Amino acid sequence: MNKQKKTDEVAAERFQLLSPLLASGLDAAKAAQLKSAICAQSGLSERTLRRYLAEYRKDGFDGLKPKPKGRKPLPDTIPTEVLEEAILLRREVPKRSVRQIIQILEWEEKVAPGTIKRSTLQAKLTRRGYSSRQMRMYAGGGTAARRFQKQSRNRLWQSDIKFGPYLPIGPGGTKKQVYLVLFVDDATRYVLHGAFYASMEQAIVEDSFRRAIEKYGVPEAVYFDNGKQYRTTWMNRTCAKLGIRLLFAKPYSPESKGKVERLNGAVQSFLDEVALENVKTLTALNDWFQVWLSECYQNKPHAALANKQTPEAAFRSDPAALQFVNPEHLAASFLHAEQRKVDKAGCISFQGKKYEVGLLFIGQTVQVVYDPADITEVTIEYEGCTPWKARELVIGERAGKRPALPEHLQKQPATESRLLRGAERKHDERAQTQTPAVSYRMLRKEAGKDV
Repeated sequence: MNKQKKTDEVAAERFQLLSPLLASGLDAAKAAQLKSAICAQSGLSERTLRRYLAEYRKDGFDGLKPKPKGRKPLPDTIPTEVLEEAILLRREVPKRSVRQIIQILEWEEKVAPGTIKRSTLQAKLTRRGYSSRQMRMYAGGGTAARRFQKQSRNRLWQSDIKFGPYLPIGPGGTKKQVYLVLFVDDATRYVLHGAFYASMEQAIVEDSFRRAIEKYGVPEAVYFDNGKQYRTTWMNRTCAKLGIRLLFAKPYSPESKGKVERLNGAVQSFLDEVALENVKTLTALNDWFQVWLSECYQNKPHAALANKQTPEAAFRSDPAALQFVNPEHLAASFLHAEQRKVDKAGCISFQGKKYEVGLLFIGQTVQVVYDPADITEVTIEYEGCTPWKARELVIGERAGKRPALPEHLQKQPATESRLLRGAERKHDERAQTQTPAVSYRMLRKEAGKDV
């Protein structure tokens, strides 16, 4: 794994790997089956999987962060011909694990034992498109998806983005398209949050997701399509921080998100009606949408619910407890994170501004955790150090005094040159062991002749 990869990203990936094992009501037999499937898919051993699970249950999200390693990593290069052989072995039997592929390569003397790391080969196969998950993606028979429905509220949320009307909200009153973000509860069909936004950026999903959690608590899992607004590092990190399983629909399978797609169809009737109102502002459009949502959807009988309940009645009457988190933890979970390298002045450049990190971190790469709405102050994280705040650097008219060099970095006084002393000892040893050259002048003459 790349050394520059954020520890939060690694922890988030590990959490999503474990997430099926964290589902409520899981019996031992099902858990064993899931573990085998996860190991076959990821190439991890069951021992490693158990360790990840124990660390998460002990320390939560932080327990999944990679621990610093004291030894130098082995080279991760794999010859092209060996990689092609590994791909061939995977294509022959797509369910072969990475460990089995390495074993075959060693038995066939294609590689020396112990020269290929499992994680390295797994990364290479994934990069080439031959991971077990990527190959299973194309194994579907194209049949209709089996219907499913969770048994209680907040077990699963679904979300989607729908194209809205054009409104005169651009520069100079030019018309600009707006977009609707919806979050709906799978079990009750209740819309947890829905609003129109003026852009289609990642931020609209963040805002809608946060508002839904603030009102109705944390879901057990979320289910999204593969849109770029959902498949983000931020979403992965946030769900891991909050303990939410992050699930994605298979590509080109709209039937797997039938509930939210059906809701989008109902919303179309609202768009047809609101067009008659000649709405001019985003605020007015959202006001009309909330009226329609309450009276024409949330409180209307739904054919898919027991006794044709309304979505709101089904959600309110569900006995499953809502799991809320404290505001500080929620705010921290929704922060963004990026990496920056500290320059020779102990500062970082971030979004066009300078922040002073400290001379101790010159040349190091730190993680910047921030709120996109306010970057006057950011949090700096570095492995092995307690996170600290950094404020925007204000450059005045006069140069400030350079901070003193920390004591452990100052020059150490010495009374002699250890290099020269060591060279002297080596020189003396060499002189003692060196064989003297033979001098022909010391030889005696024999038989009156010079030798």
